[in-house]
Amino acid sequence: MHDDPSPDAPTPGPARSASTRSLLDARYGRRPGDRRRTRVMVIAAAAAFAIVFTAWLVWGGLSGTNASLETRELGYSNATATSIDVRWEVSAQPGTKVRCALQALNGSFGIVGWRIVELGASPERTRVFRESLRTAEPAVTGLPYRCWLP
Repeated sequence: MHDDPSPDAPTPGPARSASTRSLLDARYGRRPGDRRRTRVMVIAAAAAFAIVFTAWLVWGGLSGTNASLETRELGYSNATATSIDVRWEVSAQPGTKVRCALQALNGSFGIVGWRIVELGASPERTRVFRESLRTAEPAVTGLPYRCWLP
């Protein structure tokens, strides 16, 4: 009897795992530097994301406008078949121009009157306004829809 292993006998130890790994690498198209290259690409992508995110936070935090605008509905009066008076309050930084859209609604909450009003700059922070809206049919309420900085 010979002590020589037959060609079909499994090879023990690291030689078998290295040959199996090389066969699998060849089969699936992997090359020795792929893992390192993938790791470098992931690190580079994470660094790029961190740089962009930090720049976005700094830009948004430092260059954003600090102007605040608040609107409060105070009510309506003098509702007739063709008009309604809307009363509202606007709080903005002194010296800021503001635009407001006002609306009049009927009993079904349909818009029957609409108007955009420009409010000039003022040294006061909070001001109260009254504006008359013409309506297409009788309105049951009038209110500011939205105010914005032009």
